[in-house]
Amino acid sequence: MNASTATARASLPTLVVLALGTVYLIWGSTYFGIKIAIQSLPPLGMLGVRFLLGGALLYGVLRLRGVPNPRRVQWGWSAVVGLLLLGGGTGLVTLAEKQASSSVAAMLIAISPLFASLFSNLWGERTSGREWLGIGVGLVGIVLLNLGELRATPLAALLLVLAPLCWTFGSALARRVTLPDGLMGAAAEMLTGGALLLLLSPLVHEHWRTPTPASLWALAYLVVFGSILAYSAYMYLVAHTRPALATSYAYVNPLVAVLLGVGLGGEHLGHLGWLALGVIVLGVVLVIWPRSEAAKGRAA
Repeated sequence: MNASTATARASLPTLVVLALGTVYLIWGSTYFGIKIAIQSLPPLGMLGVRFLLGGALLYGVLRLRGVPNPRRVQWGWSAVVGLLLLGGGTGLVTLAEKQASSSVAAMLIAISPLFASLFSNLWGERTSGREWLGIGVGLVGIVLLNLGELRATPLAALLLVLAPLCWTFGSALARRVTLPDGLMGAAAEMLTGGALLLLLSPLVHEHWRTPTPASLWALAYLVVFGSILAYSAYMYLVAHTRPALATSYAYVNPLVAVLLGVGLGGEHLGHLGWLALGVIVLGVVLVIWPRSEAAKGRAA
């Protein structure tokens, strides 16, 4: 092993921790940002603008730095993955938030690690017993939350179950198809996914009106932080970590979303809800706790 390889391996844990922190904190806040943005902007149209702008900015910077343009096959798979992640995943969440609080939206998305483990097992990747335990504990927390004050309409709840199904399938697919390397992959997925969302917007009869300043500020936050920073960090995790760890953000995001929803959005959470959040945090600890060398060997 040469010195550069040793350095890369030594720096990987730090990069993973930074990527996890970025996804945990920023994506937890985007549920509240989406709620503000769609007060005066159409849901799918807003997302289309968000991802097109984020993708275009990232693509432009990468091209200026000499990163090669994706090949045709890479653009094609980027469109498929982008549609699953951004259209099916984020798009359905955004539509659901018309009939659900930002807190409950983040909570129901916490079933993502379960879907991720199911898909990874279908493709031959093993999930450890402790990861399954953590997923189960997290789901118990979700049940407790839905016994409390935070609820959604049946349609919103259905959309919030379908969203992580699309997202995790797209994440699993991204590990197995030909995508651009590094950040160019995130840029291509945002560009193609954003374009598809803008095409879908008029098909579902969305209408544009003059946006409020609050919605525009929320959109700007979603473009820079939710798309460019957090989405790029997530695609790094998809490429370099096991599925249960990459999707563990789904257990931390509810905590951030609830704190913002309660603190800034006027949402209410009682004793049962706080207990549920504690259970969810326990679940994510079980999922992200480092594996032993023996467990890694069995998973391989």
